[in-house]
Order: sequence, then structure tokens, then C-alpha cells
Amino acid sequence: MSTDDEQIQEEFRAAQSDWRRALEGHRLAPPDAGFSARLHELAKAAHAEALVCWKAHEAGFEWPRHRATGGEPPYELRPGSGRRGPDAAWARFDAAVDALNRAASQTNIHRVGSAYEEMAVAADTLSIAIEEADRASGLLPRTRATERRRQQRRSA
Repeated sequence: MSTDDEQIQEEFRAAQSDWRRALEGHRLAPPDAGFSARLHELAKAAHAEALVCWKAHEAGFEWPRHRATGGEPPYELRPGSGRRGPDAAWARFDAAVDALNRAASQTNIHRVGSAYEEMAVAADTLSIAIEEADRASGLLPRTRATERRRQQRRSA
């Protein structure tokens, strides 16, 4: 195994660890003001997964089926859990979950990367909408730093 292959595998393990940690942040989480931040962390982890999957694809790797995500997301992200935010954004998120589960049941790591990227976009879209609603309602305070972060996320 080459040094490049070893590096890709290490990056893959790190991305998988970040993904598991981001999902864990949603498990048994209370419906609180941290919801949008948890979604943003999930989006970042999904984006990192996408990047490493695409890099691994370029190096000739396949997706290891035993790492398939398979199954439902944590409770607070499931339909019928009382999740808040725009219905259309949740529909996109639910479709991204389904696409990721389908892609992860196969070996095409490029498709898995694309599914993770769609998950990243869907989760970040939700995080922005929920954060804005929470700031408008007073659940989260408005600050200059958070306004800058919102603008940066929208322009990225």
C-alpha cells in the first residue's frame, strides 16, 4: 500500500469518526436552541465525508459495504418527531437520507460522496433556516458574529 493510499485511509477513518460524532450529537438531544448548531455540525461532517470519498475514488478505492449507514437518522431528525423548520427543506433532507442509504449499500464510493454532499447541503439549509427562526423568535440572541457566519454559509 502506498503512502498516498495510507493517507486516504487515515482521512477516511477521521471523516467517519467526525460523521459518527455529528450523528451522536443528535441522539437523545433535547429540543433546544442548539438544534441549528447540531445540524450545521452534521453538514460539515457530511461535506468532509464527501471530499474524502471523492479523493478515495480518484485513488481507485471502492466504498466498503460494511460501512453502509443503513437505517434511520437519530430521532430528532426523523419525520414525525416534531422537528421544526421548513417542510420543503425537511423533504430535501429526507430524500438525502434515502439517497445516502441507497448509495452506501453499493460499492461506488463516488456516488456515496455525492450522497454525502447532498446531505451536507440539505442539513446546512435546515441549519440556516432554523437558526434564523430561532434568532427571530428570541430563542437565540442576534450577534454580529452569527450574522457574519450566516452570510458566509449562504455565500459558500
